[in-house]
Amino acid sequence: MSKKNKNIQKSTSEFIFQKRNYLFLFIGLAFIALGFILMTGGGSDDPNVFNPDIYNFRRIRLAPTLVLVGLGIQVYAILLNPNKKKK
Repeated sequence: MSKKNKNIQKSTSEFIFQKRNYLFLFIGLAFIALGFILMTGGGSDDPNVFNPDIYNFRRIRLAPTLVLVGLGIQVYAILLNPNKKKK
């Protein structure tokens, strides 16, 4: 047999993400969860009574903004290269 056939390549199993990636993933999930929690409530038990709390700042502006920021953090965490050396 030739020497080429005897050389066996070792396969190393290594995770794609590192600790820093997972940290940003969990931060993004926390932002998304907080945004959805802030969207809850404001309903009325009686359908004939209008509750203006459903249109307040927290539910219309703040909560969706937190969800979008969380999604942005998730994208950043996926694209983050933890092996890149700082200059």
